[in-house]
Amino acid sequence: MKATTRGIDEMNAGVDNCVEAGYRGAFPVRNILDRVGNKWSVMAVLRLGRRTERFRALLRAVDGISQRMLTVTLRGLERDGLVHRDVFDTLPPTVANSLTPTGLSLLTLITALADWAMQHEAAVKAARAEYDRRNG
Repeated sequence: MKATTRGIDEMNAGVDNCVEAGYRGAFPVRNILDRVGNKWSVMAVLRLGRRTERFRALLRAVDGISQRMLTVTLRGLERDGLVHRDVFDTLPPTVANSLTPTGLSLLTLITALADWAMQHEAAVKAARAEYDRRNG
């Protein structure tokens, strides 16, 4: 338990240091979490973690995403240096997407979060049902 408390204390100390230094506004981590915390980015990174994917294959693999939303998501991930886009000179042009080394390092974290979510899904559902029963 002490290791966990120590880790939380270290994280809080980092936030405290930013505040003491006069940093105002959203912390830099907010921009990153906005990008990687949305469901489409998570799904794209998880899928690209398996292999390089052509745009159309990725579109078919990510259930519920529109062509436009996939384009926007991949462009944002590319802009942040998480996805590499290869365009091949074919008719029509073929586009292949893959994770960059930075994207691969993010994959480790997203995979851990996905594993946690699957392991705790029943407990979270039960807690929600209990909350809704008490507050409903």
